[in-house]
Amino acid sequence: MDYLWTPWRYQYMTEAASGKQPECIFCDAAARKDDAETLIVCRGKQSFIILNRFPYTSGHVMIVPYSHVAELKLCEPQALAEMMALAQRVESVFRENYRPDGMNLGMNLGRAAGAGVAGHLHLHMLPRWFGDSNFMTVAGETRVHPEELRTTYDRLSNGLKA
Repeated sequence: MDYLWTPWRYQYMTEAASGKQPECIFCDAAARKDDAETLIVCRGKQSFIILNRFPYTSGHVMIVPYSHVAELKLCEPQALAEMMALAQRVESVFRENYRPDGMNLGMNLGRAAGAGVAGHLHLHMLPRWFGDSNFMTVAGETRVHPEELRTTYDRLSNGLKA
């Protein structure tokens, strides 16, 4: 029998079951001062970039406006523009540090669309490589990440400082 060690999954399940999660993880992270703890890799004036604590691939970030809105029409145009400018910066850092074969960018607006945090708009951005959806993801419903979150945090926050 094979064993897979995924400690982040246990954290995710216990936090979800405890009911002790903040009302909004994005507002909570933005209000805190310790970016290394909250995994915020870059702060802009109207939005910020945060690592996905439970990523699909190494490097998976979310670009989030500071304002707590759930719909594009409710988001300030300047915040949306800054989100795209930050996405351009992330693209450059991904290309330089991860050398991906491609990238995914996307938003899930509303729970029915798959939004894990339905009340706060956010843009997912992640590097992709040929073959990164292998048998583990397809058959075993398990993802394998070659990099710890702390390493990802260091790589991306250092790359975004430039």
